[in-house]
Amino acid sequence: MSDAVDAIIGQWAKERPDVVEDLWPVELFARIQRLARVIDKSARATAAAHGVEHGEFDVLTTLQRSGPPYALTAGAFLKASMVTSGAITNRIDRMEAKGLVERVREGGDRRTVRIRLTEHGHEVTRAAFADHLADYARLLDGVDRGLVERTAEGLRQLLENLGDTAVT
Repeated sequence: MSDAVDAIIGQWAKERPDVVEDLWPVELFARIQRLARVIDKSARATAAAHGVEHGEFDVLTTLQRSGPPYALTAGAFLKASMVTSGAITNRIDRMEAKGLVERVREGGDRRTVRIRLTEHGHEVTRAAFADHLADYARLLDGVDRGLVERTAEGLRQLLENLGDTAVT
């Protein structure tokens, strides 16, 4: 079997035989990049089917999995998402207008604002996440589960080696 990455490597081998031995990282990284595009396209379509953008879906699921009271500060989102504060602010503004989240000021310190999931936000998150999981399963339909687990373990090791560890 061969895929688009094999074709790319074959083209480079023909064009630049001097770099053939240096192409081995392309075997992995080009496939990860192509896979990421497939996954991203599918995830965006699933989110859109529920009336949210992919980034909004990320905020919703982050709040949902944080547990009661389903609220985080903007700073917590910045750490988890690695986007600019302006991007978070704009995203939260849009989500608040849709009734998905609300800003809640903390007791005595009015400067601390938490973003909290609304009941409507919970409903959208539950439905969208169920479809998201089903979509992931569909993408892996026909792929051996053992292969998925071994690949996941290999990618975990690679990410740890590159310093991408748990966000706390």
